[in-house]
Amino acid sequence: MTILHTARLRLEPFDSHHFDGLQAMNRLPEVARYLSGQPETPEQTQAAIARVQRCWAAWGTSWWAFIEYDSERLVGAGCIQYLRRDAVPPPDPMDQCSQPMEIGWRLHPDVWHRGLATEAARRMGRFAFESFPITELLAVRHVDNVASGQVMDRLGMQERGLETWYGATLATHVLSRERWQQLQP
Repeated sequence: MTILHTARLRLEPFDSHHFDGLQAMNRLPEVARYLSGQPETPEQTQAAIARVQRCWAAWGTSWWAFIEYDSERLVGAGCIQYLRRDAVPPPDPMDQCSQPMEIGWRLHPDVWHRGLATEAARRMGRFAFESFPITELLAVRHVDNVASGQVMDRLGMQERGLETWYGATLATHVLSRERWQQLQP
C-alpha cells in the first residue's frame, strides 16, 4: 500500500487506526450531504475500512486518509478507485476492474476553503497516471456540489454530463492523460 505526500498532508491507506478520525468526519451531516445524504454510523465506518483494505489488496489503490502534518489529525479522505454503476459494492472487488478509474475526496468542514482537496487530488492524480495504464480519470459529484466541481475545474477536468454511477445520476468530469501531461509543470 502506497503512502503519498504533499506540502501539508500525508495520505495513508485506510487502516483501523483511522477509525476515530473517519467516523468524526463522516458522521457530520454537512459531509454526508452530497454523498449518501445520511451521516455514517460507526458500523458503516468499520465496514468501509474493511472494504477499502480489500480493494487495496485487489487493486493496489483505493482510499487514503489525509493526515495534516501540523496537527497529525485526520482532516479528509480521498481515493483512486474503480467506479461502479450500482449503489452496493460487489462482494469481489475485482468485479469492478472493467470500469473507469475515479478520483474522489472529502474533507472535514473545519478545513474547507484551504486548498487541501486540490492539493491532495493533484497528488492522487499523479499517482493514478504514473501507476496505471489508464487513458483518463473520472470524477463524479452530486449536481449541487459546487465546491467539488470547482476542485475538478482546478484539476483541469472537463464536465461531460450526467451519468449513472453508484446508483445515482451524477455530474461526471473527465481528465485525459494527454491533458494531465499538458498541465504538469
